[in-house]
Amino acid sequence: MILANVFCLFFFLGTGADPVVSAKSNHCLDAAKACNLNDNCKKLRSSYISICNREISPTERCNRRKCHKALRQFFDRVPSEYTYRMLFCSCQDQACAERRRQTILPSCSYEDKEKPNCLDLRGVCRTDHLCRSRLADFHANCRASYQTVTSCPADNYQACLGSYAGMIGFDMTPNYVDSSPAGIVVSPWCSCRGSGNMEEECEKFLRDFTENPCLRNAIQAFGNGTDVNVSPKGPSFQATQAPRVEKTPSLPDDLSDSTSLGTSVITTCTSVQEQGLKANNSKELSMCFTELTTNIIPGSNKVIKPNSGPSRARPSAALTVLSVLMLKLAL
Repeated sequence: MILANVFCLFFFLGTGADPVVSAKSNHCLDAAKACNLNDNCKKLRSSYISICNREISPTERCNRRKCHKALRQFFDRVPSEYTYRMLFCSCQDQACAERRRQTILPSCSYEDKEKPNCLDLRGVCRTDHLCRSRLADFHANCRASYQTVTSCPADNYQACLGSYAGMIGFDMTPNYVDSSPAGIVVSPWCSCRGSGNMEEECEKFLRDFTENPCLRNAIQAFGNGTDVNVSPKGPSFQATQAPRVEKTPSLPDDLSDSTSLGTSVITTCTSVQEQGLKANNSKELSMCFTELTTNIIPGSNKVIKPNSGPSRARPSAALTVLSVLMLKLAL
């Protein structure tokens, strides 16, 4: 116990910080303690720490893919009141800032042997639909707006912070570039070396992180507790499922309205969806659509229903039998 206290004192003296002041001002340490008091936060944090610190071989320090997955689960499943406090805590000394930088365990999830080109990294991100979506959200919610007080779109800090946190756990994972408590600079692990004639575009993309007043102001405001007064939380939009439809609907007589056609396609493909197939981008949807429109007359909006036509063209069975009997009697 005495040895531990001596080590802590030596650590603080080595960083040039007053241990008493640092203990009181280390909001990142307080955030970690708060997470440990919540079962869900503690469980998922322990999980990603264990996975990201697990060495695979002397040449491979960790399984980066599994580390990223564990980080995504942590930030997606733990309430922001815990994750944001750990990620955006304010610091007055280097020890606190280093703890903040180590929140995502950068040696595995962030850093690599060499920094790739930022445009190449963006290209890799765009090949993954979820990473592409998260990056688009970041650009939409954190783009610098000089027509607002906070430099954020609609003065919404929380939307920007949420989009930033949403990119953690992908190849585009951002993090603090150093342990400076005063200057907040974040960036993906990339540079613009080797950009050629695309260097201007690369620098512009990188500045969206490193010199973004909206993102910087949002992080600082959360750290000092002013974000609740400046940025109202935007309305949350939850994905809703379409109402369930019958399995055997009747086709509409008139398909002139495009909405009716779209509804009919969805209705016709209900059985495909119920079998667990993805109809939104699969061949089954094309098959359903083709099956629906096969009987549409070219250049017309009408659908010819199978076995439909004038009633006189289809004599009933009773009339046929009667005609045969009359013929036999005549003979």
